[in-house]
Amino acid sequence: MYSDLLDFDGILDLNMPMSEKFDELIAVMERLRAPGGCPWDAEQTYASLSQYLLEEAYETFDAIHEADATGDVTNLKEELGDLLLQVVFHSTIGKERGEFDIEDVAAGVSQKLILRHPHVFGDEKLEKAQDVLDNWDTLKANERKASGKDEKVRESILDEVPVHFPGLLEALKVTKKAAKVGFDWPDTAPVFGKIAEETEELKQAIEQGRAGDISEEIGDLLFAVVNLARHLDVEPETALKKTNRKFRSRFRFIEDELKRRGKAIESSSLEEMDSLWEKSKVRSA
Repeated sequence: MYSDLLDFDGILDLNMPMSEKFDELIAVMERLRAPGGCPWDAEQTYASLSQYLLEEAYETFDAIHEADATGDVTNLKEELGDLLLQVVFHSTIGKERGEFDIEDVAAGVSQKLILRHPHVFGDEKLEKAQDVLDNWDTLKANERKASGKDEKVRESILDEVPVHFPGLLEALKVTKKAAKVGFDWPDTAPVFGKIAEETEELKQAIEQGRAGDISEEIGDLLFAVVNLARHLDVEPETALKKTNRKFRSRFRFIEDELKRRGKAIESSSLEEMDSLWEKSKVRSA
């Protein structure tokens, strides 16, 4: 089917057998969905599984950063399995409905990888990672035209960014899109200026008791910080997650120290907790 895409053999073979363990996973999923299997699994649909897919993606995200911080990949291996199960689950439903199966999913992503890496599987010369990224959108557009699919009517280039993305990710994506057409600051200096401006506007809204404006100003400030992260090549969701984990660790230290002293955290003073917080920072430095 895709052999005409390649000038050499062995890269995309649709008759290539799946591995034994992967075949077993597919067989287990099909058994769960079959008559006499699991009632819960049998009644699931694409839509009913969508929330679980999102949850498993987030849990895998956390496991990745845990593995990066500790070197222990145990949870990462498990969470990747749970995420893979969601792909197999959806593909099993697709097969039952005669729409697609896991082979189609695998073949499709293999084809996509080959088409979008002409510097590996073809003759194009792309030396830098940024060159690859710059070429990516062009390749996607060419693929859409070649497929004959109806183009979605987009009134803005920002329409390509799903509105259901988490806030930090959406902010990062829309500012990247805008930057590609030149709507961007030249360096970080004016971004810091924007953060200072948004901070001052937030202070004024608080001081003047403009409750309706406070939420908007908080959003503007967060958006400006995301822009700074983008300019510094920092993924803001990952950065915030790391800080969240740091806070959890330091706050747990406070709780443990208070327990050791026979005190409940609810009855401890802010001064006492703040002192322990400073100790936790020294401990984790």
